[in-house]
Amino acid sequence: MKLRLFVSALLTLLIFALAGCEALQKPPYKKKDDEDKKPMKDQAGDQAFQSFLGRLRQAVAKRDHATLTSLMVPAHDFGYRWDTPPAGETPFAYWDQRNLWPELAKTLRETFVAHELYMVAPPAVATQPDYPGFRAGMRIVGGSWKFAYFVPAEGAQ
Repeated sequence: MKLRLFVSALLTLLIFALAGCEALQKPPYKKKDDEDKKPMKDQAGDQAFQSFLGRLRQAVAKRDHATLTSLMVPAHDFGYRWDTPPAGETPFAYWDQRNLWPELAKTLRETFVAHELYMVAPPAVATQPDYPGFRAGMRIVGGSWKFAYFVPAEGAQ
């Protein structure tokens, strides 16, 4: 009887000791936002990126708003102009009004390179801080590629 009591007390003590051991606990949760803020590595040859880019190019060619919306970051985060857009304006309406769909399609056919947090096109965006033309950027959000922006050179609205 004393042996059972002793073993039971020893097991209880061992359980409490192991429960407090930091080595056995999970590492602290790493937020996805922390991962998304690392500089982008070149993903141009990545199959997932190429697949995403193919779907995006097709959706732009068809002007398929539903598919484009699913491939874009949330509307409030998507960059399509440098100033504050009027209430209710969408990137699609902005592109329609300014006939930017052909320019978007042309930009998406360019080579993409890593630059800061994005894969960008054309490559000159990464090497020329004052690049004068349109540029597009893609990034990984929550583990999936998303279309993040398509804007003209800053100040060239």
